[in-house]
Formats: sequence, C-alpha cells, structure tokens
Amino acid sequence: MKYLKEAEEEALTGINKKEGGPFGAVIVDKDGNIIAKAHNKVLINLDPTAHAEIMAIRLACQKLKTKDLSGCTIYTTCEPCPMCLSAIIWSNIDKVYYSSTRKEAEKAGFKDKEIYDYLNGKVELLEIKRIEDKSCDNLLINYKGEKY
Repeated sequence: MKYLKEAEEEALTGINKKEGGPFGAVIVDKDGNIIAKAHNKVLINLDPTAHAEIMAIRLACQKLKTKDLSGCTIYTTCEPCPMCLSAIIWSNIDKVYYSSTRKEAEKAGFKDKEIYDYLNGKVELLEIKRIEDKSCDNLLINYKGEKY
C-alpha cells in the first residue's frame, strides 16, 4: 500500500539520521492527499513523547490550522502505543492502519506491553494518588473555553 510505504520510508529516514526508533507515520485526508509524514524523534528531541504518530498529528494540525483531524486516516509502521492511540483519538482521526504489531514491538525491546498491563490493572508501574482540592475542581467547573 502506497501510504504504508511512505510511512516505512519515514521510519528509515529516522533510523538513518539516528533521530529515533524504527517508526514512521503518514496522515491522509478523505481525498487521499498526504497531509503530514513524520518519523520517531525521541532521540534527537530528547522527548519520550516524540513518537511518529504524535509528530505527524502535530504537523497535520499545524498545516490545517486545527486540532480536529476528522475525516483523516493515519498509516503507521507499527500498532500505536497507548499514548499514540490516545493522541489519535483526541485528534478525531477516523481510521488507523498499521503493519507491525505490539508483539513485534515488544520483541524489539519497546515497553508497550508494560503500559497495557498497567492500564489493565495487572502491574503497578508508578505511584499515583489523588489529592482532594476543590480549587482544582473549580478549574473544570468554570472552564468556558472550547470543549474537546
């Protein structure tokens, strides 16, 4: 598939430049036009959130001057991790196509499984506790901005 090949080429660019892991992503509009392409930039940006899908979402949003990518499709070289999947959902992308699975990512040393296990309540990866403070609740109650 044409768009997956573009994502693969992005991943290879990132690998060759030593900018990040072996991941690439392409976002396409409803007419099949490529809106954004990106590769993983975790290493070069010193940013653990600089995954290919998130980088592509950021580029697409900037290009289209919107936070809403409804009608778009993302093609990615690997099944999105939980962080990327959340970003895809927040951006309203309608479809996701991927090649390699999270099991292949795990074999390559990526910790997606640990995060899925945490989300499913199977392991504890960090301490997380609620601090009850009504002033923070008021931030939400009084928010008058655009809803997500």
